[in-house]
Amino acid sequence: MADAVAQALRNNPQMLTAAARVEVAGGLRQQAGLSPNPRLFLQSENARFWGAPSPSYPGVDTYAFVGQTIETAGKRQRRIDLATENVRSSELEQQLQRQQITSRVSAAYWAAAGAARVVDLLQQEISNFDRVVQFNRDRVREGAAPEVDLLRIEVERERLVSTARTAAQDAERARIAMFHEMGSTEFPAVEFAEALDQPHPVALLALDQVLSQRPEMKLAREGVEQARANLRLQEADAKPDPDAFLGYKHTFGFNTLYAALQISLPIRNRNQGQIEAAVAEIKAAESSLAATESLVRSELETARRDYESRQRLLSETLAPMRDRADEVYRIVDAAYRETGSDILRLLDAERTRIETQLLYARTLSEFQQSAVALETAQGSLP
Repeated sequence: MADAVAQALRNNPQMLTAAARVEVAGGLRQQAGLSPNPRLFLQSENARFWGAPSPSYPGVDTYAFVGQTIETAGKRQRRIDLATENVRSSELEQQLQRQQITSRVSAAYWAAAGAARVVDLLQQEISNFDRVVQFNRDRVREGAAPEVDLLRIEVERERLVSTARTAAQDAERARIAMFHEMGSTEFPAVEFAEALDQPHPVALLALDQVLSQRPEMKLAREGVEQARANLRLQEADAKPDPDAFLGYKHTFGFNTLYAALQISLPIRNRNQGQIEAAVAEIKAAESSLAATESLVRSELETARRDYESRQRLLSETLAPMRDRADEVYRIVDAAYRETGSDILRLLDAERTRIETQLLYARTLSEFQQSAVALETAQGSLP
C-alpha cells in the first residue's frame, strides 16, 4: 500500500496542480512586496514653431523631474501579509489534497485486496469441489452412489464457478479503480502484499487534537485570517498616497529647482465598498469555520462507530462463526465419505462454509477501509 500511495503522490495530476498553486502564491507574495516604480517626466512649455519672433526665444520652459508615489498606512506590509496568508492557504490546500489522495488510494487498495482475496477463496473452493466431484464419480462408477448425487454436486460446482467469474470481474474493476485513484493511465496486474487479516489498530485521539490537526480545520481557520488580512489592506487603501515630484527646470536662461506634491482628496471614494465587502468576507469565513467544525465532528463520530462496530463484528461474530462453519463441514464431509449418505447435508455445509469465508473476507476489507476512514477523520494519516 505504501508503494501505491507513493506512486499516487508522485503522479496524480491533482498533486501537481496543488504544487503549482503554491508556486503561484509564492510569486504573488514576491510581487506584493515591491514598491511603486519612480516616474521620469521630460516636459517643455511655451514653445511655438511659427510666427515672430523665432522659436529660439528664451521664454521656453524645460522640465526634467522624477515623481514617486509614497505609500502610506503600511499598504506594502498589508499586501505582504495578505499574500503570505494566501501562500499558507495554498500550502494547506496542498496538504489537504495529499491527505485526500492518500485516503482514497488506501481505501481503494483495501477494496481491491479484499476483492482479490474473495477470488482466491472461490478458486480454492472450486479446487476442493473438484475433489468432491471426482470422489462421487468414482462412487457412481463403482455403483456405491446414485448418479443423481453426482449431478447435484456438479450443478453446485457450476454455481460456484459462476460466482467466481463474477467475483473476478469485481476484482478487476476494483484494481482499475485503485490505479485510477493513483493517477495512473495503465492498469497492470499486481500482487497485494499487505495482509488483509493483519490487525490495523488506530489510536483514538481527543476531539481537541483532531480539531487542531485536521487539514480542513486548518484551512478554514486560515480562511478567517485571510479575510482579516484583506480587511486591513482595504482599510489601508482608503488612505490617500501622495505623489512627490523633484527635478530641474530651465526658464528664461535660468536653471532652477522644481518640486511639487500631489494628494488625492478622499471626499467621495474612501474605499467604502471594498471595506464593507471585506467585513462580509470575515463573517462568511467564520461561518464556514463553524460549518467545517460541525462536519468534522460528525465525520469523526461516524468513523469511530463504524470502525468499532466492524472490529467487534469480526472478533465476536464472524471469526467464531467461520470456525464453527469449518468444523461443521469437516464433520459432515467425514461422515459422507464414510457412509456416502445425505449429499444434501454435505452441499449445505459446503455452501455455508463458503459463504461464511466470503463474508469474513469482505468484512476484513471493509474493516481495513474503516480504519483508513477513521485515520482520515482524525487527520492522522501519514
